[in-house]
This record gives sequence, C-alpha cells and structure tokens, in this order.
Amino acid sequence: MNLYTPLSLLLLTATLSSASVKNVDVLKLPDISAWKQKVFSGVTSYELVNIDNQHVLKAVSDQSASGLVREIEVDLNKTPYMNWSWKVDSILKNVDETKKSGDDYPARVYVVISDGLFFWQTRALSYVWASMEPKGSRWPNAFTDKATMLAVESGEDLVGEWVEEKRNILEDIQGLLAIDATRVDAVAIMTDTDNSKQSATAYYGDIFFTSE
Repeated sequence: MNLYTPLSLLLLTATLSSASVKNVDVLKLPDISAWKQKVFSGVTSYELVNIDNQHVLKAVSDQSASGLVREIEVDLNKTPYMNWSWKVDSILKNVDETKKSGDDYPARVYVVISDGLFFWQTRALSYVWASMEPKGSRWPNAFTDKATMLAVESGEDLVGEWVEEKRNILEDIQGLLAIDATRVDAVAIMTDTDNSKQSATAYYGDIFFTSE
C-alpha cells in the first residue's frame, strides 16, 4: 500500500513548509545574557522573577532612565511581526508625553534601525504604554527627531493585567518612519521616570518575531 497519497503528500508539504519558518527569539526568559544595560539618567532595576511558575523580567524605576538592549539583526521580510507581553502596576500622573518634562513611560519596547553607516542615521520606533496620550496615537520623541513614539496601550484600564501585543514592524517602519528598511538591528526595553520624577514598576515577558 502506498502511504504517500496525494492528500498525505499535501499534508507533509504543508508541515515541512510550516517547520521551515522559524521564530526569532529576542528575549527568551530566563536567559538575558545577550542583553546589555544602557544608562541615560539613573539606573532602572531589572531582575528576573518567577510569577505563577513563569519567568518574567521585573523593572523598577525611581526617577531613573536606563534600559536593556540587545543587538540582533532580524530580517523583516521573513519575520515581520514582533510579539511581546507586558504588565504595569500603575501609570504616571499629570505628564505631557510630547514634551521633555513628560517623556517617561511605565513600559516601552522599541526597535532600532540603522539607516546608514553612522550613529546619527539610526532610527527608532518606540512602542509605549502611555499614561496620557490615547491608545493608537503617535508623536515624535521630545528629545530627538530620530525616534517616533506609538501608544499601543494607554491609561489605567489594563493596569495590573498581562497584555499580549503583536505589531507588523515592517509596515510600521515603512509607514511611520517613512524609510525603506527591511531589517531591525536591535531591540530594547525601558521603564523610565527620570523627567517626571516619579516611579513605576513593569513586567516584561518573552519578545520574539514571527512570520505571521
């Protein structure tokens, strides 16, 4: 009996095709060895904790701004979707996130794209949990025109809850940054409160890129 009927061949081909598409793990907890600290103003604490038998990364900022960065090249033609999960314990009060005095976020995940050979050609797209700006809004970073902010979550409605996110980074880069880039060169996370002189606690789960 020939086991490889047309139907079985079709199923086998589909399985092999699916298996050939690999996720790109950027943050695979509990391993954070590839992540390096970047300090801007004061040091935000990042530590591995276990919640409900899951490894997560806890960030505590007290008037500080430092992040964790991983340099990793991701081909957005193959895996354009960035997936992550996060939770915040609170939002910030009375901040204007479009100004330098309020450029703070309880949680942010951002991608860095090299737009040339020199550091001043680097661009960033920052996905933030905003305190005041409405969900879905975007604005230029208050300190540099090389970064664009996008509020994927906002306000207190989901405070204390884990939220899963997925963004098509290829579409966002080409649409929001208006550059013809097809790769990411680094991914970073940051919880920062230095400008508003407040404090915040956030939790981050795995970050990975997928084909769909």
